Amino acid sequence: MKKITYLITIISLTFFSCSNNSEDDLIDNTPLPEGQKVTYTADIKTIIDNNCISCHSNPPVNGASNSLVTYQDVSNQANTVLNRISLQSGEGGAMPLGGPRLPQASIDLFQQWIEDGLLEN
Repeated sequence: MKKITYLITIISLTFFSCSNNSEDDLIDNTPLPEGQKVTYTADIKTIIDNNCISCHSNPPVNGASNSLVTYQDVSNQANTVLNRISLQSGEGGAMPLGGPRLPQASIDLFQQWIEDGLLEN
């Protein structure tokens, strides 16, 4: 019986010790090469597709007020999107609605896209 208890304890410890709660490990935090501009196609579309499209589709669902499907949709709403994703989780108007706040690296990339002139390609 002692051997079984010992074995279960070791297996449990192995499973529970193999976890990581860091969102930063889930995205590529590699800075862009100096002089390279952030573009919608290469950088921003993935953020939108992975975090926004489930509600901001065409037509929008779940109470979303606008579509973020195309470059034109996102570029027209860029400042509003940046403001909403920059809010802390739980603050009124924070996006994604009901989800965790985006990693700061994604928010910074979105802000850089705006500063670079909302480039498409």
